[in-house]
Amino acid sequence: MKQTTFKDKYPVWTLELEKNEIQQQNVSEILAYFKDKIETHPIAVYIATFDHYDHTKKIGGTITPEIKDMQNIIFCFGPEIPNTKVGAVRPRSIAICELDTKFVIEFMEPPAEKAHDTIEMWSKALKQS
Repeated sequence: MKQTTFKDKYPVWTLELEKNEIQQQNVSEILAYFKDKIETHPIAVYIATFDHYDHTKKIGGTITPEIKDMQNIIFCFGPEIPNTKVGAVRPRSIAICELDTKFVIEFMEPPAEKAHDTIEMWSKALKQS
Protein backbone atom coordinates (compact mmCIF):
# COMPACT_ATOMS: atom_id res chain seq x y z
CA MET A 1 0.00 0.00 0.00
CA LYS A 2 1.08 3.49 -0.72
CA GLN A 3 0.36 6.52 1.47
CA THR A 4 -0.20 9.91 -0.13
CA THR A 5 -1.63 13.22 1.01
CA PHE A 6 -4.70 14.41 -0.88
CA LYS A 7 -5.21 18.19 -1.13
CA ASP A 8 -2.24 18.75 1.18
CA LYS A 9 -4.04 17.49 4.29
CA TYR A 10 -5.88 14.16 3.95
CA PRO A 11 -3.77 11.02 4.48
CA VAL A 12 -4.97 8.48 1.91
CA TRP A 13 -3.83 4.88 1.53
CA THR A 14 -3.94 3.31 -1.93
CA LEU A 15 -3.66 -0.23 -3.21
CA GLU A 16 -3.66 -0.87 -6.94
CA LEU A 17 -4.57 -4.38 -8.06
CA GLU A 18 -4.31 -5.60 -11.64
CA LYS A 19 -7.54 -7.27 -12.70
CA ASN A 20 -5.73 -10.55 -13.33
CA GLU A 21 -4.38 -10.58 -9.74
CA ILE A 22 -7.71 -11.09 -7.99
CA GLN A 23 -10.79 -13.31 -8.24
CA GLN A 24 -13.31 -10.47 -8.19
CA GLN A 25 -14.23 -9.23 -11.64
CA ASN A 26 -15.98 -5.93 -10.90
CA VAL A 27 -16.60 -3.32 -8.22
CA SER A 28 -19.79 -5.04 -7.01
CA GLU A 29 -17.89 -8.26 -6.29
CA ILE A 30 -15.20 -6.35 -4.39
CA LEU A 31 -17.91 -4.55 -2.39
CA ALA A 32 -19.41 -7.93 -1.51
CA TYR A 33 -15.98 -9.11 -0.35
CA PHE A 34 -15.57 -6.09 1.95
CA LYS A 35 -19.17 -6.35 3.20
CA ASP A 36 -18.49 -9.94 4.24
CA LYS A 37 -15.31 -8.87 6.08
CA ILE A 38 -17.22 -6.10 7.87
CA GLU A 39 -20.19 -8.28 8.81
CA THR A 40 -17.98 -11.06 10.21
CA HIS A 41 -15.78 -8.66 12.20
CA PRO A 42 -16.58 -8.71 15.95
CA ILE A 43 -16.94 -4.90 16.21
CA ALA A 44 -17.42 -3.45 12.73
CA VAL A 45 -20.90 -2.70 11.42
CA TYR A 46 -21.94 -2.22 7.79
CA ILE A 47 -23.81 1.03 7.16
CA ALA A 48 -24.29 1.52 3.43
CA THR A 49 -22.91 1.36 -0.07
CA PHE A 50 -22.68 4.59 -2.04
CA ASP A 51 -22.45 4.51 -5.84
CA HIS A 52 -20.26 7.55 -6.31
CA TYR A 53 -19.95 7.03 -10.08
CA ASP A 54 -23.72 6.85 -10.67
CA HIS A 55 -24.37 9.86 -8.43
CA THR A 56 -21.80 11.99 -10.24
CA LYS A 57 -23.12 10.90 -13.63
CA LYS A 58 -26.74 11.71 -12.66
CA ILE A 59 -25.90 15.24 -11.55
CA GLY A 60 -23.88 15.90 -14.71
CA GLY A 61 -20.59 16.01 -12.86
CA THR A 62 -17.19 15.45 -14.39
CA ILE A 63 -15.72 11.93 -14.36
CA THR A 64 -12.19 11.25 -15.55
CA PRO A 65 -12.57 9.04 -18.67
CA GLU A 66 -10.34 6.22 -17.37
CA ILE A 67 -12.66 5.69 -14.38
CA LYS A 68 -15.25 3.02 -15.24
CA ASP A 69 -16.90 2.69 -11.82
CA MET A 70 -16.42 4.02 -8.28
CA GLN A 71 -18.33 2.99 -5.19
CA ASN A 72 -17.78 3.32 -1.45
CA ILE A 73 -18.58 0.91 1.33
CA ILE A 74 -19.37 2.76 4.55
CA PHE A 75 -18.95 1.14 7.95
CA CYS A 76 -17.85 1.81 11.52
CA PHE A 77 -15.45 0.17 13.97
CA GLY A 78 -16.42 2.55 16.83
CA PRO A 79 -15.99 0.56 20.09
CA GLU A 80 -16.12 3.71 22.26
CA ILE A 81 -17.02 7.37 22.28
CA PRO A 82 -14.26 8.98 24.36
CA ASN A 83 -15.11 12.56 23.32
CA THR A 84 -17.16 14.63 20.89
CA LYS A 85 -14.48 14.73 18.18
CA VAL A 86 -14.62 11.02 17.46
CA GLY A 87 -17.88 11.57 15.61
CA ALA A 88 -16.03 13.74 13.10
CA VAL A 89 -13.78 10.85 12.03
CA ARG A 90 -16.42 8.14 11.91
CA PRO A 91 -17.76 6.27 10.06
CA ARG A 92 -15.06 4.84 7.77
CA SER A 93 -15.25 4.43 4.02
CA ILE A 94 -13.34 2.33 1.52
CA ALA A 95 -13.48 3.46 -2.11
CA ILE A 96 -13.31 0.87 -4.87
CA CYS A 97 -12.54 2.26 -8.30
CA GLU A 98 -12.39 0.36 -11.58
CA LEU A 99 -10.05 1.42 -14.37
CA ASP A 100 -9.40 -0.39 -17.66
CA THR A 101 -6.83 -2.88 -16.36
CA LYS A 102 -6.93 -2.51 -12.59
CA PHE A 103 -8.90 -1.79 -9.46
CA VAL A 104 -7.85 0.91 -7.02
CA ILE A 105 -8.73 0.51 -3.34
CA GLU A 106 -8.42 3.68 -1.26
CA PHE A 107 -9.26 4.85 2.23
CA MET A 108 -8.46 7.81 4.43
CA GLU A 109 -6.21 6.90 7.32
CA PRO A 110 -8.28 6.16 10.43
CA PRO A 111 -7.19 7.66 13.76
CA ALA A 112 -6.99 4.18 15.34
CA GLU A 113 -3.98 2.13 14.26
CA LYS A 114 -5.88 -1.13 14.80
CA ALA A 115 -8.62 0.00 12.39
CA HIS A 116 -5.98 0.98 9.84
CA ASP A 117 -4.25 -2.37 10.15
CA THR A 118 -7.54 -4.22 9.67
CA ILE A 119 -8.54 -2.26 6.56
CA GLU A 120 -5.06 -2.70 5.11
CA MET A 121 -5.14 -6.45 5.81
CA TRP A 122 -8.58 -6.81 4.19
CA SER A 123 -7.41 -4.86 1.14
CA LYS A 124 -4.18 -6.80 0.65
CA ALA A 125 -6.01 -10.12 1.14
CA LEU A 126 -7.95 -9.47 -2.07
CA LYS A 127 -4.93 -10.95 -3.85
CA GLN A 128 -5.43 -14.24 -2.02
CA SER A 129 -9.21 -14.42 -1.93
